[in-house]
Amino acid sequence: MTTNSSERVIIPTIFKHIPQLVAGVSTRHGGKSTQAYQTLNLGLHTDDHPDRVQQNLSLFCHDLGIPPQALARSYQVHGDVIWETKEPGYTSGYDAIIAHAPGIFAGVGIADCCPILLADPSRGYTAAIHAGWKGTVAQIVSKTASAMISQGSNPSDILAYVGPCISLAHFEVGDEVAEQFEFKEKQGARWHVDLKASNEAQLRKVGISQIEISEYCTIKNNDLFFSHRKEKGVTGRMLAIIGFR
Repeated sequence: MTTNSSERVIIPTIFKHIPQLVAGVSTRHGGKSTQAYQTLNLGLHTDDHPDRVQQNLSLFCHDLGIPPQALARSYQVHGDVIWETKEPGYTSGYDAIIAHAPGIFAGVGIADCCPILLADPSRGYTAAIHAGWKGTVAQIVSKTASAMISQGSNPSDILAYVGPCISLAHFEVGDEVAEQFEFKEKQGARWHVDLKASNEAQLRKVGISQIEISEYCTIKNNDLFFSHRKEKGVTGRMLAIIGFR
């Protein structure tokens, strides 16, 4: 289960007992944006007013007790490329970010795709991963976790959170997508796939067993989260972040 520290932030329970670890997923509430982006839009590449997005980011980071300039983010491309960094900043072309230093907070934007947050308290490593169906098929979660393990993390030490995303009940796909998934079911004439189960399986395959799965669906819980699919592409973005102070 997850708990709210404010209307803007959901804090994964699995991380709450770790000193100096900051982790959270934004909701769509408590911000300054209007119309389709109401109200806490954190998406830099939307048609929302940039000043409002920056105000929203400041509010979200304030709730977490971190400065916005400490974030490490990327323009995401639904791939499997990992950015490993000891510096904050904004770049392009990465769908997973591993932070190797304290004071750096890895973040990914979401609005139906699955966010996965990883933390190794023994090594001080964290990772934020954006896994839509393409990234999931490309094994981005497995690759990111394996990168942490190759650099000294013990899988038994890694804590994982699989966050709010489109659920099996609502993620209808074509046959060409469904055939690439193990976790799926036929509902009527159409296939539905399960992003949460697929990414949980990747974590377990590399030996990670301390896993929290969010109960939220971005479509079912559209009052709490933005949904690219339900809102037909005109909507805001949430942000999932993690890092050690």
